[in-house]
Amino acid sequence: MKKLTLTTAEKLLQLRKGERLQAGKLRQAIFQELLSENILYKTGKTRGRLLLVNGEQFDLYLQNHYSITDLNEYVALLRQDNYSRSDLVRVATDSKLSGIRSFKGFLVNCYEPVDVLLNHSKTILQPLPGLFHFIYDYENFVPDSQYTIVGVENPENFRYIEKQKKLFRHIKPLFISRYPQGQHADIIRWLKMIPNSYLHFGDFDLAGINIYLNEFKKYIPEKSTFFIPDNIEELIRAYGNHSRYDDQKLHLDKAGILEEEVVELIHIIHKHKKGLDQEIFQILGNSESFS
Repeated sequence: MKKLTLTTAEKLLQLRKGERLQAGKLRQAIFQELLSENILYKTGKTRGRLLLVNGEQFDLYLQNHYSITDLNEYVALLRQDNYSRSDLVRVATDSKLSGIRSFKGFLVNCYEPVDVLLNHSKTILQPLPGLFHFIYDYENFVPDSQYTIVGVENPENFRYIEKQKKLFRHIKPLFISRYPQGQHADIIRWLKMIPNSYLHFGDFDLAGINIYLNEFKKYIPEKSTFFIPDNIEELIRAYGNHSRYDDQKLHLDKAGILEEEVVELIHIIHKHKKGLDQEIFQILGNSESFS
């Protein structure tokens, strides 16, 4: 079954309500099909307008070709931020008209019990080796405010986060995974809703900083910081990779970065012409190199 975008549906709704629209701005195939079926009529030639001439045939056409049973409700539904397949079935007979993600949410991990509210009930996330928690109903998931949300860029680091617990000994962390990236919008919405601060644990290279600035800091500027170990220069010097620096060639405008620690990290990366993958902390484990 064909899909109908919100923009096109809104234009069709305008026509259904009796408005006349500029033909030159309606170049989608459906408008040409409706013209050829004599459901729409074009006035003039060069700067003509389209108008509806057969409302009954118009409704039948949308139902037969796009499974839309109520155009008003269909448009109203698509204008909402969140809607389910069952909602779409209510206004269209085909639930696959729109690319809805039925599986929303994101993964969380911890190495110590974490107190949370889930649907207004207190509960505890327990760490279990080899098992992550997937938070589906994130709108009603609120960790205790004492916990810092730590976003982990690399899936392997997320999986073996207990090996890196010494890095986070000064905070009470709850870890979230940046992957799969399709969940990123859910993560940002959630971070905006909760009182907890956000700490970004990514790669120590220009690409990693770019991810932090454009995918997190941009949306939650007041509550986000970039995790940087005290001995980062020593780590970059000892374990950094020149190819991580040479392959990126990214330009970051330091003038627009307000975190002095991030500006200093960029200086260190340029100074040594090296980037450091966060996987190094997995390899080092909780060794003294973390201090």
